[in-house]
Amino acid sequence: MLRVRELESGYGPMQVLWKPSLEVKKGRITTLLGPNGVGKSTFLTTVFGSIKPWGGKIFYEEKDVTLVPTHKKVEMGLVLAPEGKHLFLNMRVYENLSMGAYVKKALAHKEESIELVYSLFPRLKERKNQLAGSLSGGEQQMLTIGRALMTKPELIMLDEPSQGLAPLLATEVFKTILKMKAEMGLTILLVEQNAEASLDAADYVYIMHEGVIKAEGKSEQIRNSSEIREAYLGV
Repeated sequence: MLRVRELESGYGPMQVLWKPSLEVKKGRITTLLGPNGVGKSTFLTTVFGSIKPWGGKIFYEEKDVTLVPTHKKVEMGLVLAPEGKHLFLNMRVYENLSMGAYVKKALAHKEESIELVYSLFPRLKERKNQLAGSLSGGEQQMLTIGRALMTKPELIMLDEPSQGLAPLLATEVFKTILKMKAEMGLTILLVEQNAEASLDAADYVYIMHEGVIKAEGKSEQIRNSSEIREAYLGV
């Protein structure tokens, strides 16, 4: 569904990605793991188009989307729920969700999509009239994912969805990710530092280190490789 080939990217003169390649198959959870600062978020933002790639190719549904702008990718069904939330803090929860339904195909199903988000995150329904800025960190993370779902995506990229969350809330987020796959049929590319929870959720795993893919395999293969876990995941 998504194929990335030898992607190069960075900021100013500093190169961050050194030709990593990755494939996300339809209906699966694919996880990109690695410690902080190795290029995982840069990979997602480059795939999404927020950062222009220096080299390589990005294919979505067999179409070359390497230089396609972000709003066109959203219309095609590819969306990113970014790290750091990026919410409209002075707008209510309901209004933030509504802002996610800006593409034509999503606008026609806005209320239906909002109810779907509420079913995944009941806490957001309870707080639908609260300002986003008044929510807890965990609730803001739920709202970020919910707003991305409002675009009616086929592939959602999640950047560090459990970052900074208490263990119980992180567990809740990962349960929801599994529901998004099982109940909504979504394809998911998950970037995370939480290795154990990610390995539990993933169908296939890539390990990134210093902008390069160092290892890949099915979740159980990565889990059972003490060398990979010690060298790249610190577990």
